[in-house]
Amino acid sequence: MTNPNNISLNISHALKFIDSHALDIPTLTILGDNGEILEGATAPDIDKDTAINLYSTMRFIRLLDERMQAAQRQGRVSFYMQCLGEEAAITASAAALKPEDMIMAQYREQAALAYRGFTLEQFMNQLFSNEKDLGKGRQMPVHYGSNELYYLTISSPLGTQIPQATGYAYGQKLKHIDPATGELNSEIDNLTICYFGEGAASEGDFHAGLNMAAVHEAPVLFFARNNGYAISTPADEQFKGDGIASRGVGYGIKTIRVDGGDALAVFAATQAARKMAVENGEPVLIESIAYRLGAHSTSDDPSGYRSKEEEAEFKGNCPIERFKKWLLKQGWLNEQEDEAEKDKIREDILAALKIAEKVQKPALEELVSDVYDQPIPALAKQYEELKEHIKQHPEAYPVTAGRIK
Repeated sequence: MTNPNNISLNISHALKFIDSHALDIPTLTILGDNGEILEGATAPDIDKDTAINLYSTMRFIRLLDERMQAAQRQGRVSFYMQCLGEEAAITASAAALKPEDMIMAQYREQAALAYRGFTLEQFMNQLFSNEKDLGKGRQMPVHYGSNELYYLTISSPLGTQIPQATGYAYGQKLKHIDPATGELNSEIDNLTICYFGEGAASEGDFHAGLNMAAVHEAPVLFFARNNGYAISTPADEQFKGDGIASRGVGYGIKTIRVDGGDALAVFAATQAARKMAVENGEPVLIESIAYRLGAHSTSDDPSGYRSKEEEAEFKGNCPIERFKKWLLKQGWLNEQEDEAEKDKIREDILAALKIAEKVQKPALEELVSDVYDQPIPALAKQYEELKEHIKQHPEAYPVTAGRIK
């Protein structure tokens, strides 16, 4: 029987509606609160070096977030966003990738960049938008990017990276398709991982991106961080269905839900998802369930939409401490050395901050120098008008006015 509608031909003679929660989606959890492997669970194959690097990255990001949150309150940087409570979800997923897999992030995934080797100095230069910033000071703080580390520069508008990830991943696949048969002639080398929050999943870009990936079978991992809140909007006011995972099933994408506070579970899920994507040339959706312990950003006050009691309930389940306890049980971590290392990291962060904030801002011409190979006439005209404006109002531009030629 032909099937032009592309549906499951499951004929029924009884009237029956399918409930929105008819599909029972489990949440993969491997690690207990005390660092033990839970009964019935299997730990992933992770070596000591990878595990220690994973933990060290989570620890570093927690300390960086604490310091830079305070720096924003001191007026030293204009804006900041913490990864607080989601360190395991981001770091462990990045650890399960290959270094050349493309990362398309939202704006809470600095741990993935740190795991790849983005230095403390590079973080600081971006946050202070100084002349050493890879983005030449053109972006808001925490909008990182690195060609060298396969990390696409972050965009402020919500969800733009989702269809972009599909397109990029499809390009990665095309290199391995036999033009005569249309079939894969070899395993795909690299894929794309796309991070976004459950709030971004309410954008049209989410639906376009997932449907396109499913239809064209693009090797992209969609990593949905369901942390409970889209800024101030709780999940139960965002959607009625069973989280974000149910949407992956609806689009015909293989899907898994994972405990985002469990580094081992996230590592195992991402590792398996990557294998599936590169071997079959298809997308996979991972929904991470965690809790955003901090504010949405330094511009947000969470006391306006959630209680202190709710926050306290989740603070006890720290993803870093949970993984640390497992490392201690393996004999891979020394607690005294760990505490000493924390003190050193704090000192290094503060020292790097003091250096970066004194580095000059990029020259004004960096605004237009490589937007095009040569600035087009309209851009050149706007640049000259900007220089004249600054010259007329130097008191409003104290950093820039003295450097205009």
